[in-house]
Amino acid sequence: MQEKNKEVVRALYKEFFNDHVVESADKYVREDYIQHNPGVAQGREALKNAFAEKFIEHPDFKLDIKMMVADGDMVWVYLKNVDPEGNTKCRVVDMYRLVDGKLAEHWDVLQPC
Repeated sequence: MQEKNKEVVRALYKEFFNDHVVESADKYVREDYIQHNPGVAQGREALKNAFAEKFIEHPDFKLDIKMMVADGDMVWVYLKNVDPEGNTKCRVVDMYRLVDGKLAEHWDVLQPC
């Protein structure tokens, strides 16, 4: 289960966050997604809407996964937001709880550069 959960998270980062295919969230995120980041509203549609706007404002937005750890239904991801030249813009730790192979809940910690 842990490796499968990591595969789901890795695919979400590639398709959603890096390729900017907002609709890909339908494959990886539950409709009733619980969001603990106060800057994004609850639910999958809110996540899609928030990042659709972000991708328009920042078409070069990219997240590079540096480390991923899984334990049971939880996955932690350490990543860097990088610019097109590869310079780090901020560091992030995302924490997810998965249910039935989809992201059900999210927490994060951000370290701006």
